[in-house]
Amino acid sequence: MCGIVAAIAQRDVADILIYGLQRLEYRGYDSAGLAVIDQNAHLNTLKRQGKVATLADLVATEQPRGGTGIAHTRWATHGEANETNAHPHISQDRIAMVHNGIIENYKSLKETLSGQGFAFKSQTDTEVFTHLIASHLQNQSSLLEAVKQAKQQVTGAYGTVIIDKENPDTIVAARSGSPLVIGLGLGENFVASDQLALLAVTRRFIFLEEGDFAEITRHKVSVFDVDGNPVEREVVEVNASQDTNSKGQYRHYMLKEIFEQPTSIRNTLEGRVTTDGLVDGIFGQGFEQMLKGVNHVQIVACGTSYHAGLVARYWLEQYGHVSCNVEIASEFRYRHFHTVPGSLLVTISQSGETADTLAALRLAQQRDYLSSIVICNVDGSSLVRESDYAFMTNAGAEIGVASTKAFTTQLTSLLMLTLAVGKAKGLAEDKQSLITHALLGLPAKLEQALTLDSHISDLAEDFIEKDHALFLGRGDQFPIALEGALKLKEISYIHAEGYAAGELKHGPIALIDADMPVIVVAPNNELLEKLHSNIEEVRARGGVFYIFADQDAHFESDETCHVIDVVSTDALTAPIVYTLPLQLLSYYVAVIKGTDVDQPRNLAKSVTVE
Repeated sequence: MCGIVAAIAQRDVADILIYGLQRLEYRGYDSAGLAVIDQNAHLNTLKRQGKVATLADLVATEQPRGGTGIAHTRWATHGEANETNAHPHISQDRIAMVHNGIIENYKSLKETLSGQGFAFKSQTDTEVFTHLIASHLQNQSSLLEAVKQAKQQVTGAYGTVIIDKENPDTIVAARSGSPLVIGLGLGENFVASDQLALLAVTRRFIFLEEGDFAEITRHKVSVFDVDGNPVEREVVEVNASQDTNSKGQYRHYMLKEIFEQPTSIRNTLEGRVTTDGLVDGIFGQGFEQMLKGVNHVQIVACGTSYHAGLVARYWLEQYGHVSCNVEIASEFRYRHFHTVPGSLLVTISQSGETADTLAALRLAQQRDYLSSIVICNVDGSSLVRESDYAFMTNAGAEIGVASTKAFTTQLTSLLMLTLAVGKAKGLAEDKQSLITHALLGLPAKLEQALTLDSHISDLAEDFIEKDHALFLGRGDQFPIALEGALKLKEISYIHAEGYAAGELKHGPIALIDADMPVIVVAPNNELLEKLHSNIEEVRARGGVFYIFADQDAHFESDETCHVIDVVSTDALTAPIVYTLPLQLLSYYVAVIKGTDVDQPRNLAKSVTVE
């Protein structure tokens, strides 16, 4: 979740560090800092609470010089958000460390180090790790060896980078449960928690594997595995664009990314789906043959990705002819689950670094799963590297913390996976053709759905004084109701809940009154009449409706019912189409309420801690 940037070069690196932090700030943070070793072997440390811009202003004033430095943006875990708890943390005015993750045994380590005379200024687990390395360095001349010994004593997750002012020509990095990437330059090298931070200075990267640590100088990178053995890691050329920081004509990244969805889904489909169906081999060599042995699909994900999995369950069971279970990764990994014979594990993650999902994959690899596949947007991420198969959504970089195009491209990818499973299981050709044509027609349907923009903008005014909202859906629209509620609460801070409409009478109906807006997704499908009945139950109790309905669903607006006509679409892709109006509603409500749309409070884009 935190952002790490480090550099060792012949030139001053402070501006490189600040630029890298700015590239990572979209993930959502609460403080920032950097440390630079100057030519006189002085360690200059600058920190600020708040956004990177405040640190950038301080750097512009102080102008720290030096070719070796580390920087960090913090998402608070241990200790409140302030300058004292901000990284980098310093030990004995010599060692500086930045760290992403959680050290679980920091309390016992802290007691031991306090007994050795180390003084603690912060509330963080990171400062404990920093002092631990310094304690080992008292008996070592090598920073690498001190880090190696210290990391054997800590339990938990970390992606960390350390510098030592008495060894200014070396950076040491270590990875356990939290991603790190090394960027390769000419006479200079870099480290970051995300390659996006380094695209301005290099396109050549080494992705550290789980347990790796590395010694980095200006001219050499040495990587060691978890046992300390030297290893060679592949150098990957990345062609990602730097221009994602431009909002273009849009006020916020989120709105830009909502409107990018037709294009993003075209990119998901391009070269993979034709009028004849799926292109052979798009999921990887041997995947289609493996599917013939699949009897069950286990989906594991978190947050928005979990909602995508819930939709996919309806598709897979109806068209894939296999049973399907969907679980939140943080629950799945701690449950004594039974592995169904012939199970395919499907993980879903925008970043490919979601800690709970990655841990669930590693746990499942110890069980008798037939195979695993990840649906992901970041090539080279941990989930992509560690899964048997990987299917990239090709959504493009998503800057807004609240996921939009990542979600709809996940859904599109999962529908393609459904088609592949169905084909392997003997799905009738007319049903295969139905899915194919629904996929190919999807971008145009989304473009039509986006024409509701101005209507929804006006509608959002009704929510200015609201503190609660209820979202309802049935069938595969139930997960869309969950996602709509999540978006509203994420960026507008209105308490919102999503429910299966048939569950109203089992509790939530007690909440209904004129001050509780009820948002309903109502495509024209086989559950429409049931949904009509559920709506009447609410209407009888004074509820006020906002119904996003198919043009042919026969809803009429009145004083307590606002009907928003959504383009008619097939039942298969309706969950994707109906997502866009709910995203727009959340966006405009948040704008009216004056919240930070792109970086909502307390949230981070990539959740790399438990």
